[in-house]
Amino acid sequence: MRALKVLIIGFVWPEPTTTAAGQRMLELIHFFLKQDCNITFASTAKKNAYSYALDSLGVIQKEISLNDSDFDTYLSDNKKDIVIFDRFLTEEQFGWRVAERNPEALRILDTEDVHSLRNTRENALKKGISFTLEDWKKNSITKREIASIYRSDVSLIISSFEMQLLTKELNINHSLLHHLPFLIDAKHTVEIPFDEREGFICIGNGNHAPNKDAVIWLKKEIWPLIRKQLPKATLSIYGGHLPEQILQMHNPKQGFLVKGWATNAVEVMGKAKVNLAPLRFGAGLKGKLITALQANTPSVTTAIGAEGISTNHLNLNNTITETAETIAAAAIELYSSKKAWNKAQEKGKKLLKQLSNKEKTEKEFLQKIEDTIQHLQERRCSNFIGAMLQQHTMASTKYMSKWIEAKNKK
Repeated sequence: MRALKVLIIGFVWPEPTTTAAGQRMLELIHFFLKQDCNITFASTAKKNAYSYALDSLGVIQKEISLNDSDFDTYLSDNKKDIVIFDRFLTEEQFGWRVAERNPEALRILDTEDVHSLRNTRENALKKGISFTLEDWKKNSITKREIASIYRSDVSLIISSFEMQLLTKELNINHSLLHHLPFLIDAKHTVEIPFDEREGFICIGNGNHAPNKDAVIWLKKEIWPLIRKQLPKATLSIYGGHLPEQILQMHNPKQGFLVKGWATNAVEVMGKAKVNLAPLRFGAGLKGKLITALQANTPSVTTAIGAEGISTNHLNLNNTITETAETIAAAAIELYSSKKAWNKAQEKGKKLLKQLSNKEKTEKEFLQKIEDTIQHLQERRCSNFIGAMLQQHTMASTKYMSKWIEAKNKK
């Protein structure tokens, strides 16, 4: 592939040390750098202490604003070959501008995960009802997200489960989607044995609602059951952006230790005996479980936590379960039994090897990009729904944005 000009419009500036989404974005940046692409990363968000130093990679950084026609001028003066939208929210805001001012650019939507799936599951949990596909299809966020997928030339889907959901339930054509999981390299893993490890661990960005819910559930219901059987055990909570509610849970007498951000997640994970990831809602692939595999640390999680990762392997040692009682029991067994722990670790090593297909995954992604660019107009003509939605967006969002811009100037 010739050296292309790539624009990434980020929902936030990448934070690979605090979020799986940040890791994913950095993987994409490295992929395009390997193809000798010229990359510009733009975002409306503010940077913080966790934001990655993109300039160290030679990536051009640009601050942009919502409802600002200066971005139109930028697109007209700086034509791109590929524009990547980080999550459907950025496509909603900027997709019509790219389609109008830089129509020849390949438009890629990086979904990160299917947000509407996570949102519907969260709503079901709050209401105390079971999740249903019917409720997901009725969700207004689902309609917005799927519209964004249709308006884009290619949408990157991180989970095999979500690929099946979109193609089977909504009949979205495979040509509009591309399964791109984490680009995992299993060459460097932690090899600390059972006897030299100590404590339980739970890790996750505090801004992410599923992680916050998991920690609260641990504190209120799961950890007391574990602590009752293992009175000297400790649980270390790691994560950036932990809210005050979580920070106040720190209680050394109960062995519940809120430690905050970890500079190296694999390193701290590799020192723990068992990873606890009791996720009651969510979507996509869970970075914390990939981190645990790289650290050779057995995990106890839920079906949603393991979704998109070969659950058959994880389930062989009763590490996927749904209630506070069964999660605690599985965690206690792994922590107390060297035999059970070693068995679970071996299964994890096999799974990691199975998931480590970085070279093949990158090759397939590159082929998808080249094929789509080569037949871009043909593909767009066959995507009538996408063209229809793009027209609707031009007739509504565009003029609403211009109205807001004019109002702000006044």
